[in-house]
Amino acid sequence: MYICAGVYCTGKAEVALGVLQRPTLTLQKTTYSFLTAVSSSLTLNTLNHSDQFLFSLEKLIAFDAFQNLVQCCIYIEVLDNKAGLSPRPDLHKSDGGTCLDYSSGALTGDLCEDLCVAQKLVYKHCLYYDRGKKVIQADWRGRPIILKSKKEIFSSYQHLSMLEEVETQDIAETELLLMVALEVKNVLGLELSNNTMGPLWTRKKGPRWKAQVASMWSLLQQEEYIYFSLLQDFSKHVLRIIGSCGHFYAVEYLTAGHAWHKTLFPLENVVGPSLAGHRSTVRAIIDIALSFLDMVQHFDNDFSHRLHLCDIKPENFAIRHDLTVVAIDVDMAFFEPKMRDILEQNCTGDEDCNFFDCFSKCNLKIRKCGAQRANNNLQVICDKIFRRWFSPNLRGPLVSLPLQLQLQKAVQECAEPGYVDAAGHQRTLKSLSELYHLLRVTQRELQRAE
Repeated sequence: MYICAGVYCTGKAEVALGVLQRPTLTLQKTTYSFLTAVSSSLTLNTLNHSDQFLFSLEKLIAFDAFQNLVQCCIYIEVLDNKAGLSPRPDLHKSDGGTCLDYSSGALTGDLCEDLCVAQKLVYKHCLYYDRGKKVIQADWRGRPIILKSKKEIFSSYQHLSMLEEVETQDIAETELLLMVALEVKNVLGLELSNNTMGPLWTRKKGPRWKAQVASMWSLLQQEEYIYFSLLQDFSKHVLRIIGSCGHFYAVEYLTAGHAWHKTLFPLENVVGPSLAGHRSTVRAIIDIALSFLDMVQHFDNDFSHRLHLCDIKPENFAIRHDLTVVAIDVDMAFFEPKMRDILEQNCTGDEDCNFFDCFSKCNLKIRKCGAQRANNNLQVICDKIFRRWFSPNLRGPLVSLPLQLQLQKAVQECAEPGYVDAAGHQRTLKSLSELYHLLRVTQRELQRAE
């Protein structure tokens, strides 16, 4: 049982992977909430709880053809017991999509054999589908993983024309590395040397070389894949890439946060149900807050350019079992050169210079937004994350009242909008240092109370 937002993502994800093995799906208690009116002949009525409705594969595909006209949120319960249907279609059984492309030699990857042949990569359900972007939960050799792709099918990605113009084996590896560097510069705005591109290009010439190059090129057109690949050896705050098959890449499975969750993140997953009392919850929040500060410092100082996060919300982060904060969605993350290009736009006021969570100031004399970001990652995290944790509503007897008030005041000051000058930078450093200090003092108080 699960919820799919946007268009009909369950059937869509399965069709895209070429994994639907049955002509029909039996659904019970299916509710369609239409956001856009369509012809009355296309209207689908809400079904009663006892009703059963058969969707053929052809109807699923036909329904998907109307995705630009209709957007719906569908609640689905597959009748796996009464109808004898498995809620987990086998990914390896395929008559099209990714596995067909693999069998034809169009694509490859280190997970393709497990996905399409060995039956060791098993579909569980769709987590997200929107305008071609797919996020799918799967089981790989008994381990939960996430499969991601930015576009619908392999052929949707820009084709590398040189694969048709010359024999693939004749393409020099130095030429491929140059192409990778140019694509990274185009996507991220970064200049990379050959010796820093190991995570992006580790293939060696041999069987399926053409498919390797084509698959690599589809992955390089996905910003998140580039970020995770480049940073996974340097940062504990990004998702680990496990492998790939064509345009799909697999990352570690972590549970994302949610704004509606009382503690923003499901802490029972990291502290365990037996330790999920108030004291353990407070200690976990303090440890996670410190990890957020570590991440801020890391993204600001440890790369050749600062990494800006322009979409900061609980849903874009997750917590590992060791309470490390992990950025799991970096579609809106930009290194400094790209950030400056994005911000430097025409304007008539400061409101024109707001790019999601990244702001700059409008120079009214030249009607141009400043290229330098006016706020910063720390300010937005204090505003959108820390305010929820260190508010009067969360006060309790475990930490002394004076320390609670100090933390609350420090978070409020940290969350105030900054300024693009030396004083603003110094204020950010002061806030960071003060928060580190207060959180560590809180840790010690909790330890003494045990």
